[in-house]
Amino acid sequence: MATRLLVAGIGIPLMLILFLFCPTICVAIVLGVLTTIGAYELLKATGCVNHRVMIAAAMLTAFAVPFWYYAGCSMPAALGGLLLLMIALMGTAFKSQGKVSLHEISTSVMAGAVIPLMLCSLLLLCDLMPHNIYTMLPFFAAFGSDSAALFAGKFLGKHKLAPVLSPNKTVEGAIGGIFGAAALCSLYALIVQLATGIQPNYLAMVVFGLLGSVVSQFGDLAFSYIKRLYSIKDYGHLFLAHGGVLDRFDSVIFCAPFAVAFIQTIPLFQL
Repeated sequence: MATRLLVAGIGIPLMLILFLFCPTICVAIVLGVLTTIGAYELLKATGCVNHRVMIAAAMLTAFAVPFWYYAGCSMPAALGGLLLLMIALMGTAFKSQGKVSLHEISTSVMAGAVIPLMLCSLLLLCDLMPHNIYTMLPFFAAFGSDSAALFAGKFLGKHKLAPVLSPNKTVEGAIGGIFGAAALCSLYALIVQLATGIQPNYLAMVVFGLLGSVVSQFGDLAFSYIKRLYSIKDYGHLFLAHGGVLDRFDSVIFCAPFAVAFIQTIPLFQL
């Protein structure tokens, strides 16, 4: 517990500084590093790929994805990047004379392109409003849901939510996470209003928190499913007791694209 609190005490202020005060290019660089590590974690933890060319191709693609977002989401660049990734993967498969499985190829695509594309959609939120106020919302929904679910489950939990995937999760904890995320997002809206004078849409913020928590918990279970399939406890140890990138950001990976879709449809703040 002490290690978890230490990591959170250091990580949360750094995250706030990065997303609220640093230029977007800094966010892209940090996300590039995180997605590269995440790609390696998935391939190593599952043991799906033992070919260095495939691992390198997935990691390079993962590092490039946030800069693609930063540069404006050019379709030719995206298609070119995916083409290079598939050439590297299929070229290795051809060379292996049938030893590389479709499972290894698809896992490499997931690690190198799908997960980074989902997580790095955070960059689309950076310039939607002054002060980067949208960029923190997926984290408040995801981490708020995790924290509220933990406490609600500890004190009220009686019914198992998904005993095979995550034995410690309860229905009561999940419900607590949903309402906790809505409350935290509403509190964040109030802080933004007091600090900047920008008017929030509180009803939309509550809805975002409720739905964001559901999506976040789904993401948590999705990555737990992979861990159960391969009998692993953590994907990595970058964040010490919090595990690796995929352990810490599993819920954000799903919540980030949801946040982009929601905010583009229903603005949460009005200038």
